[in-house]
Amino acid sequence: MSDPVASASEERAIPQSAAQAIRPQPGVAPPRRKRAKSARNQLVVFFHFMFSLLVLCLVLLAGIFYYGKTQFEGAGPLEQATNYEVRSGASISQIANSLARRGIISDARIFEWGVRAFGQEEAMKAGEYEIKSRASMKNVMETLVSGRAILHPLTIVEGMTVYQAMQRIAANEILEGDMPADLPAEGTLIADTQRFARGTTRTDIIERMKAQQSKLVEQIWAKRSPDLPIETMEEFIALASIVEKETGVAEERPRVAAVFINRLRQGIRLQSDPTIIYGIFGGEGKPAERPIYRSDIDTETAYNTYTIDGIPPGPIAIPGRASLEAVANPAQTDDLFFVADGTGGHVFAKTLDEHNANVAKWREIEAQRAREAEQDGTQSE
Repeated sequence: MSDPVASASEERAIPQSAAQAIRPQPGVAPPRRKRAKSARNQLVVFFHFMFSLLVLCLVLLAGIFYYGKTQFEGAGPLEQATNYEVRSGASISQIANSLARRGIISDARIFEWGVRAFGQEEAMKAGEYEIKSRASMKNVMETLVSGRAILHPLTIVEGMTVYQAMQRIAANEILEGDMPADLPAEGTLIADTQRFARGTTRTDIIERMKAQQSKLVEQIWAKRSPDLPIETMEEFIALASIVEKETGVAEERPRVAAVFINRLRQGIRLQSDPTIIYGIFGGEGKPAERPIYRSDIDTETAYNTYTIDGIPPGPIAIPGRASLEAVANPAQTDDLFFVADGTGGHVFAKTLDEHNANVAKWREIEAQRAREAEQDGTQSE
């Protein structure tokens, strides 16, 4: 009977070659695990897919949002500042496309989406705006929403006639619309600088100027000196327009006004040269090269204060605030005359003799200037 121990030893002692001895022996395979039933469930597989898809979409949306945000807030393509006009009633799409065509923004769709994201699509205000160079889309949006449109100036100078003011309004290229068929009454437009946005009509400007002048006149008339020999507001404006045309020196106006007020009190005609000119030429004014002739002084018109008593039937120009205030509260003097002094101002007199002496001095100044001009002309030849 064989020995089992010996047999096992003999089996283990089977000789092997060197290559066989170092060859790795196959290991024992792990036991197979059975797949969980939940993992095999098709519903779980679907939810895993949908979750992965959702994560992918969120990542994609985040990328799009980040790109749009950087584009919306980043520096724009505009190299130099420019003006841009938002037309009344324009939609956000129209504005966005217009901005892109002008090279103010780089992408109309991003601008439109950004504006909608901020809830400002209905907040764009009509007007003309300054867009700064490299302005971001967000900057552009904020500018168009602010309502701080560019304001253009229109200046009507004191002493202009309404006819001359209307010519200036008609010639303004930024104002829109037709001129009214009829001229406003003389003196009813304010002498001031109006600031207006592009798109303002000429009629709007004229009505605004009329309202401002009416308010100004009423305020000053209400604070007038109680002993003025002026009965109506119309006479008040007319006399202020004469003061306006007689002097451009601000500090003289109350004294010039006092001369006319004193003359009215004493029943002396005003004898103002500008009223001669207006009576002959009206609001269009005297041609610059034409002098006033002696025959003009004697020409009877409704405005010629050399031939009529008291104040003319209406203004001869647009009086400014200073002239209105001067007539409402004139200087307290006994002056009845004034004449140019050769320096741009006037010299005043209480008596006719004093006035005649002043006139003689003025005539000599005129003669001297004429001689100098003739001498200069001779030398230039």
